[in-house]
Amino acid sequence: MRTTRLLAIGAVAALAAGALAACGDDENKGDASGKIEVTATDTDCKVSKTEAAAGTVRFAVTNKGAKVTEFYVYAAGDRVMSEVENIVPGLSREMIVELPAGTYETACKPGMSGKGIRGAFKVTGESKPLTEDAKLAAAAENYQRYVKSQTEVLIVKTKEFVDAVKAGDKEKAKALFPVARTYWERIEPVAEIFGDLDPLIDGREADLEAGTEFTGFHKLEKDLWVTNDVSQSGPIADKLLADVQKIVDLANSEKLSPLQLANGAKELLDEVASGKITGEEDIFSHTDLWDFRANLEGSKAAVAALRPVLDDRDPALATTLDEKFAAAEAALDKHRKGEGWKLYPELTEADLKELTDTINALGEPISKVAAVVAQK
Repeated sequence: MRTTRLLAIGAVAALAAGALAACGDDENKGDASGKIEVTATDTDCKVSKTEAAAGTVRFAVTNKGAKVTEFYVYAAGDRVMSEVENIVPGLSREMIVELPAGTYETACKPGMSGKGIRGAFKVTGESKPLTEDAKLAAAAENYQRYVKSQTEVLIVKTKEFVDAVKAGDKEKAKALFPVARTYWERIEPVAEIFGDLDPLIDGREADLEAGTEFTGFHKLEKDLWVTNDVSQSGPIADKLLADVQKIVDLANSEKLSPLQLANGAKELLDEVASGKITGEEDIFSHTDLWDFRANLEGSKAAVAALRPVLDDRDPALATTLDEKFAAAEAALDKHRKGEGWKLYPELTEADLKELTDTINALGEPISKVAAVVAQK
């Protein structure tokens, strides 16, 4: 196993451990603490309760299998209500989600692939939404304005990238690839809400299931950097632009819960730990640090939207987050190169360890934000 991969597993484990520590002693109380226990293995997904009251629902997910797993709550049409990724064997993660009355599915995904091991889940009754709190409502609205600003540029830069691919201008397309992806990576937790669109746009070749077509940014990345031939890439480029437009339209019509902001901030750090630090995200172009920075910026934007709530409910946490974000940004800024960033192979093992350590240090306080938001 490569050292970089070991560093990444350490980063994910530390992020998960931080989330577990944030739960406090209540983690071991099961249903008595109000949490629904989920025991995930490589072949099973045992959810201790399959019904809950409307409002804030807490899941405590423990991975007792041998594979890294994920846990999801889906609404109709595989709309993602919330998710926890990169739960390494032997560790637990908490997920807090706001659910109105309705029918849902829970899913564990051993190996982090496929449709998952699913079960029915029902939510009944009524509950006041978190956005009845004026500061939380303002946070959701502020973040939605941020999403709109990012999607507006995302569609412009994706079109420029697609046009360059279709024109056969490989050097221009290579220059635009990490730029267009910056706007995607900043809002990826929102994009992941909408079922299969995310893997169509951003799926990696190594993660493809048998019989699934390789499409999206990473297929064009391979054409540009490996095959070195985009003469037949026009249909894939057109599909990418059409799929990105769908995401833009959906994202701008979505009404986000404040908990989605908090969970999204954490998910973006998981993205860094599981793909960017290992060099597995942009494996053909090695432009991973562009994505790393975008994930950090997206996470920081979500926290900034929630800042008035954090200042009111846990000012010490808000201060810690400021310090840890600054440290992570400073560590990354050492690797600027011209108007962009060093390519992944230019990083040393010491560089990767420093980046891993700063993400670990930020992941622990980030894991506490959702619980603060869910306070009543």
